[in-house]
Amino acid sequence: MIPYRTTENLLSFAQNNRHLAQKNGQALDGPEIDEQMKNILWLLIFSGWSWVAFPQSISERLWQSGGKLPDKIEIPFEYSNNLILVKVVFNRVFPLKFVFDTGAEFTILTHRQFTDILQIPYERDIRIVGADMDQTLLAHLITNIHLQIGPHMVLPRHPMLVLEEDYFRYEEMTGTPIHGIIGADVFRNFVVKINYKTKLITLIRHAKFKPPHDYTAIPIEVYKNRPFLTTPLRVYSDTLKNAKFLLDTGASVAVILNTNSGLPLQLPPTLITGRIGIGLGGYLDGYLGRIQQMNIGEYQLHEVLTSFQELPGTANPDLLNGRNGTIGNQVLSRFHLIFDYWHQTLYVKPNKWFKKAFKYDKSGIVVIASGMHFDRFIVHDVLPGSPAFHAGVRRGDQIVSLNRMPVSFFGLKDITAFLSKKEGKKIRLGIKRNGRRIFIRFRLKKLV
Repeated sequence: MIPYRTTENLLSFAQNNRHLAQKNGQALDGPEIDEQMKNILWLLIFSGWSWVAFPQSISERLWQSGGKLPDKIEIPFEYSNNLILVKVVFNRVFPLKFVFDTGAEFTILTHRQFTDILQIPYERDIRIVGADMDQTLLAHLITNIHLQIGPHMVLPRHPMLVLEEDYFRYEEMTGTPIHGIIGADVFRNFVVKINYKTKLITLIRHAKFKPPHDYTAIPIEVYKNRPFLTTPLRVYSDTLKNAKFLLDTGASVAVILNTNSGLPLQLPPTLITGRIGIGLGGYLDGYLGRIQQMNIGEYQLHEVLTSFQELPGTANPDLLNGRNGTIGNQVLSRFHLIFDYWHQTLYVKPNKWFKKAFKYDKSGIVVIASGMHFDRFIVHDVLPGSPAFHAGVRRGDQIVSLNRMPVSFFGLKDITAFLSKKEGKKIRLGIKRNGRRIFIRFRLKKLV
């Protein structure tokens, strides 16, 4: 197995070893266009948070061409920056990392350099809608791609989308190379079990699945192969109201609540403005606060970190499916989860993180990673009125040390966790600005 590398190193590897690609990559000369693909009437995405429509029978036919459907497939994953990351080998050549995403209907390659190097032809161009429901972005359809997902799962002839540009920009927000997302076309024919504690996804054939007695069963709606949960919540000093959410393992946030989705809301008194997340098309702006209570079946979560976002009036109702928001990994990771798509049921059991408080940055700094190895940490934004802002930290500053330790000892996840420690902790940042090195001191303060 080729060791994992940064995107730049992977591309260099392929360019220097093209004979290996030609030997192993059957798609180099371009596969014939699959007849079923010619009958696609439309395709559209909404992501972090994305969905794509293809003919329903493609996934089933692909499984048949790959042999007998196994009873169970185990896929180990890495849980980093509140994202489920799975190892994928693309077209027998490139070892990549993809996000396992229940909020996406189809699988997406975010870095088109890989298809360009392998000279995989694009069947057609497709216009897609970004996560803000406003931007129109460009993607390309490819077919007959060989995908190996984890150590045991192989899809021999799989259709995918390739983004014209890396609209997700995962690396900036995570400091980890991420090359795409695995959508429901891969796992919708299975019962999907996710164990955040053991970091294992188990795909189980429906005929072999027995509902567990120690889990709570919750009805869900499966719409365009995406799971939706209607559940009570209390935002602030009001009664419990039922709200409909997309259950999205591709979202690193706790909760997104759309303020203009028809749900009467009394917003919490403490809100901060800024970047609430990242999705297809880039960063999402809105407000961040906490809702008093959210129920997941019989279980109650309190003081849940929530991003409040207003969608444009032009948003397509068919994309939204009447939903009021999104539940992401910061909530989902507190449970052992089983998604039974065919019977539209979610099984949940709290894990050891269920009662853990929802933490958020207490500095006011949004840090992103850059450079070939994602080891340069840049201040992308500073919240006005925050401790870092009053101390003099500004957008564009490069962080070179943290409490006298060089940042070479840290990853982006470590820096984010450090700036989320308890209120009152002293912070000493070494900053590089316009070629000068300066030191800035402040204390962490609860912002939301």
